[in-house]
Amino acid sequence: MPGYEFFGPEERKEVNDVLETGIFMRYGFDGPRKGIWKAKELEQAISEKLNVGYTQIVSSGTAALTVAMQALGIGAGDEVIMPTFTFVASFECIFSVGATPVLVDVDDTLTLDPKAVEAAITPRTKAVMPVHMCGAMADLDALKAICDKHNLILLEDACQSFGATYKGKAVGTIGHAGAFSFDFVKTITCAEGGAIVTNDKDIYVKADGYSDHGHDHLGVDRGADLHPFIGYNFRISELHAAVGLAQVRKLDTFLSIQRKTKKIFKDALSALPQVSFRRLPDAAGDSATFLAFFLPEESQARAAAAAMKAAGLPAFYWFDNNWHYIRNWEHFKQSTVLSRFAPGLQQAMELYKVKQFPASDAIMSRCICTPINLGWSDAEVAERAEKLVNAVKSAL
Repeated sequence: MPGYEFFGPEERKEVNDVLETGIFMRYGFDGPRKGIWKAKELEQAISEKLNVGYTQIVSSGTAALTVAMQALGIGAGDEVIMPTFTFVASFECIFSVGATPVLVDVDDTLTLDPKAVEAAITPRTKAVMPVHMCGAMADLDALKAICDKHNLILLEDACQSFGATYKGKAVGTIGHAGAFSFDFVKTITCAEGGAIVTNDKDIYVKADGYSDHGHDHLGVDRGADLHPFIGYNFRISELHAAVGLAQVRKLDTFLSIQRKTKKIFKDALSALPQVSFRRLPDAAGDSATFLAFFLPEESQARAAAAAMKAAGLPAFYWFDNNWHYIRNWEHFKQSTVLSRFAPGLQQAMELYKVKQFPASDAIMSRCICTPINLGWSDAEVAERAEKLVNAVKSAL
């Protein structure tokens, strides 16, 4: 994803502001920092950009999900429904709070299949966590209706979709809380960073404290802060926040370039009748970081991905990917951990040693994604579009 591609004087200026004060921590040191509060500025900028009430910046997208789950009261014995296609951090965060991941199939949106979600609900279900993969959104109307019907938490893992919208609202702001990642290869980057967003002040206050050892942040003397609950250290540094502050101001430019380039690629592939495309619940809200398409057969998708790579084009064949699809998550399936799971969680995980997901396999085995870069010239885009069509043709 594009953030690191457009790094320039704007980011250097914000980082230099911090370097000149020598205060790299986001809290305290009020005098020496000379009014420089990059993390606070970034939180305000994100809240304004996404039209959301509260933003808490943390050290990564993984941290954002973990903190959000704690703030939402998700813990031991609770089940969290999540998709088979995501990044491993999604289930890692569920484990980190002692809860149980319940994986269900994706549909042709490449996100949670609402019917599969409804079928997976048990008395232990606490939350549904859609993952807005590869820049685009899940069917949030259907998922929110399910959560409302069953009184469940809707937690949006929007780590890969900063800037995407759903029916005029920013993804991440539609559920009870949302999480974003700002690592080196996300839509915008802090190098490492993440954010929790919510319109619920109670969730925000808990996220704010939990991410900083339980500090209540109510006084002017950090050493005198009270600790209403136990927390951990998921703080972001001022240096990382400074990079993100410059990046968020470039978001609209990033999205405009991506959408223009993706349309060219998609229009070119649309000439091939055997090609179909990822279904987008709100096409206008796609952040357009990837073009995802399907071929009729697994063998054709494999051949097309290989042909694309041979032509110098990036191609993600997620079906074989070790990080993003359950098929190769052997460490997850076998519960390979450095310390023991709690007995109840260990027992719940036994089913994944044999559980199959044929509906997801049928979709992911035919899917190819190609990323959209920011730095290509018009001529390079046209050349890549031609190569893309020829590579797919060769597989058909």
